[in-house]
Amino acid sequence: MTDIKKIRRESLDALIQKMIGAAIEVYGPTKTGDRIDFGKIRSAAEMDLAYLQTDQSAKFLLFPKAELLFRFRSGKEGTSIREKSLQDIGRKVLFGVHPCDAAAIGALKSLFTSDSPDPLFARRLDLLAVIGLSCSRADGDCFCTSVGGGPGDPKGSDILLTRMVDGDFLAEIVTETGGGIVALGPDLFLPAPAEEKQRYLAEVKPEIVPEEIATRLKLIFDREDFWTEQSLRCIGCGACAFVCPVCACFDIQDEGSRESGVRLRCWDSCGFSLFTLHASGHNPRERQSQRWRQRVMHKFSYMPETLNLPGCVGCGRCSRACPADLNLLEHLRVIMGEEP
Repeated sequence: MTDIKKIRRESLDALIQKMIGAAIEVYGPTKTGDRIDFGKIRSAAEMDLAYLQTDQSAKFLLFPKAELLFRFRSGKEGTSIREKSLQDIGRKVLFGVHPCDAAAIGALKSLFTSDSPDPLFARRLDLLAVIGLSCSRADGDCFCTSVGGGPGDPKGSDILLTRMVDGDFLAEIVTETGGGIVALGPDLFLPAPAEEKQRYLAEVKPEIVPEEIATRLKLIFDREDFWTEQSLRCIGCGACAFVCPVCACFDIQDEGSRESGVRLRCWDSCGFSLFTLHASGHNPRERQSQRWRQRVMHKFSYMPETLNLPGCVGCGRCSRACPADLNLLEHLRVIMGEEP
């Protein structure tokens, strides 16, 4: 289903109040100092909808940075385990997220549910609605159109808003979930004007061809000199993975004592030197060049091959966040022109 309506900018707050009144937590882009990130909001005035890109992605709503899996306690009567209750997870709306981040939700869904579904992720996904916001501007790090997306791509959004010149929004109701949000305040959604949203979208020219990247990666996999050159600036800090909306590597940690404690699932990164370290002391990816190769291969070869979608949505966060100014798009351009 796709139905196009209009919502006035002054009606956004009323819509947010309707959602909060329906016991839905609302998260939107909020500005603190010079940083913009997704946080819990209670009014439209708290949001900055003119942002280019948030510093971090919104994946924490589905895949928290550190998540309690269960508590355990041991005593004379044995060991008891209390798992995190799925009933503790409530309804949420992600408001004002750009199409690249909305598309990343599909990638996370494939990673967490394609084989043995993760119940915590699946529950959060079932209870999440996404109100996307088309991009009216972009910068040199954006390359969504190179990986199957676009500044006005509705994929992943339940409702996609596009800001018009007068400040009001075209509203594409994409899914039944989006229709449920509209039903909370149907009077807020007006007949759509005869407008083409394309005129309000940023221009992002395709930079790479993912299929060609995947082909070249297989041919240059054993080119140690190439990967060493590519990774010279990488310091293995993991910033790229932590800001990425698709990266989903995690570690399992137990904290406590023999008598009681907790088991946690925490974000991790294939760029960390300890990520593949075996208990024996052997590390199959002991050099940073091997870890950089793994990151690129996973996103542009392994995921497309196994899940039929890229592991990158072209948001550019990794390039903006890198303290060593390692730019992913620049490296992909080099790979495009590399001969085996």
